[in-house]
Amino acid sequence: MQLAADPGWLERAENCLILGPSGVGKTHLATGVSKKMLEFGKRVKFFAANALVQHLQQAKLQLQLHPMLKKLDRYDLLVLDDLGYCKKSEAETSVLFELIAHRYERKSLLITANQPFSQWDDIFTDSMMAVAAIDRLIHHGLIIKIQADSYRRKSATQRTAQTQSPPQKSQSK
Repeated sequence: MQLAADPGWLERAENCLILGPSGVGKTHLATGVSKKMLEFGKRVKFFAANALVQHLQQAKLQLQLHPMLKKLDRYDLLVLDDLGYCKKSEAETSVLFELIAHRYERKSLLITANQPFSQWDDIFTDSMMAVAAIDRLIHHGLIIKIQADSYRRKSATQRTAQTQSPPQKSQSK
């Protein structure tokens, strides 16, 4: 709530990292914070991390990566949702690192990921690149770690329990 109540963190080019297992509401929180920043008049762009990495890779292949990064600078906040699913080639993770390095101390990122930092070597092909990316993200960043059960799993369990319980007999008078 505090993050959504004050856009000052965007003005200071700070980051927010929301980490936790699948189904705990990371995307929901990122969407809510994004909506509030829009209400404050901030420019926000929300990306599935995989999609943004593919766009950046395509721009790099066309020798247009720097212009694309500059174009993304018009947004006060870039949201990269589900970073943990970006297990890419070295060429693709290098553009992700270039985005992080480009925005460092200039513009804010909000990143959701289902892996703790100790597993980011699975995202970046080079462990030194993973360490450098994490270092830049957390230097001026808030880290929110969610430790909870999946809402989807809870819902499915409740639905299953309801369908398997015998119907209640109505009593007539």
